[in-house]
This record gives sequence, structure tokens and C-alpha cells, in this order.
Amino acid sequence: MAHDELKQDNQPQGGPADDKSAGGQAKGPAARPAPCPVCGKPASAAHDPFCSARCADVDLNRWLTGSYAIPGRPLADEEEAD
Repeated sequence: MAHDELKQDNQPQGGPADDKSAGGQAKGPAARPAPCPVCGKPASAAHDPFCSARCADVDLNRWLTGSYAIPGRPLADEEEAD
């Protein structure tokens, strides 16, 4: 068995030789970029995952003003435990 054949046989499935991106979507001309989470237009590579700098800024503003929040325990539960 030649050295090149060993490399091919030892290649893990789903590795770089696989034709899928990290998200599991196939690459190629048929693959569409994910939509912008703010406006729904196709995302641009320069502002990924957004379509423009404006949408990136809108998303950042939503995080900074508290429009987006990661749920947690209610504060009342913490006060009762003390």
C-alpha cells in the first residue's frame, strides 16, 4: 500500500474532504447564504451573518438596549433563598 493510499484510508468521515460546511449545508452554486437575522435579505460575506453594516448595528443596539435577553432565574427566587 502506498503512502498516499494510507492518507486517504485514514481520512475521518465528515472531515475536510467532505463537501459540507461546518453548519452541515452543502457547498456549491445551489447553496444559498443564510438570511440576515434582522431583515431577511441574503447575508453578505463582509458582514456575516448580516447583509450590511446597518443590520449589524441594529442587532448590536438591540442587545445593548435590552431588547434581546438571555433568560435566567427570576430575581425573586434568589432573594427568598437568602
